Amino acid sequence: MRVVVTDQAFGNVDREHATAREHGASFAHHQCSTEADTRQAVQGADVVLVNFAPITAAVLQEMSPGGVVIRYGIGYDNVDLDAAREAGIAVCNVPDYGPDTVADHAVSCLLALLRKLKELDARVRSDGWLRPNDLGPLPGFAQTTVGLIGTGRIGRAVAARLRPFGFTVLAHDPFVPAEALEPLGIEAVSLDELLSRSHAVSLHAPLTEGNHQLINAATIATMKPRAVLVNTSRGGLVDQEALADALEGGRLGAAALDVFDPEPLAPDSRLRALSNVLLTPHAAFFSDDSLANLQRLAAEEAGRHLTGQPLRCRVN
Repeated sequence: MRVVVTDQAFGNVDREHATAREHGASFAHHQCSTEADTRQAVQGADVVLVNFAPITAAVLQEMSPGGVVIRYGIGYDNVDLDAAREAGIAVCNVPDYGPDTVADHAVSCLLALLRKLKELDARVRSDGWLRPNDLGPLPGFAQTTVGLIGTGRIGRAVAARLRPFGFTVLAHDPFVPAEALEPLGIEAVSLDELLSRSHAVSLHAPLTEGNHQLINAATIATMKPRAVLVNTSRGGLVDQEALADALEGGRLGAAALDVFDPEPLAPDSRLRALSNVLLTPHAAFFSDDSLANLQRLAAEEAGRHLTGQPLRCRVN
């Protein structure tokens, strides 16, 4: 049996190595970024633990039949699920390692945008001082509506954090009935209504073929003037060029982005030059506790496969 980590951003893979050793499997650790590197790394692997390396059809063909790919995290859009099914490879994710950490990051970004902290800080540094109203209207939180696109673990954790501030919280999630959200203080609405009513929109949906570039020129046109956008979910949910146009032209007030398409964000991206954009490097998941949970849960899933037990979080 062979366990392979294709890539990671955790600093060590001690827990994964220990799991392999416990079950008599060999272990290898890499930092792959290309298909060619990944193909070579996973040759003969029974268990592949992956962060961002591309798990394509060609990569999957290099694995042992009946193997498993375990994605460090919730999303798995870097894994070709159709090819995995055809190759007889199971694919698992780790959906519950740190929803609170991502929610903390999303809400921190949201509050910073609504209070215009980045702009206020920049003006004090550049101009020495300013009057608070120099940056235009600043509604109180009790007069502010936040729209959540997606109400899984993270979306609901965001709503719980917003509630004490007095925000009105809307949500659009075609897979969750309104009666499940009402006790949480969340009003279920259509996407069009959410965009037209919200002063701030926060994305918490997985990336699928159906919602690729859900935030685009057309949907941005339906948003409130000067609304703000937060994306801690998947970069492909947003048309970055359309977003840059809206931010440059003043159609939107600001954005906070933790995820991009592609990643890293291109050096010449217009988003880098905009003062009303807050950028973080796919770090919303990051905390000491969440990383420990992520590696533990991934290693435990690997152990289940190595001992022939049912997988906990299979997605294909």
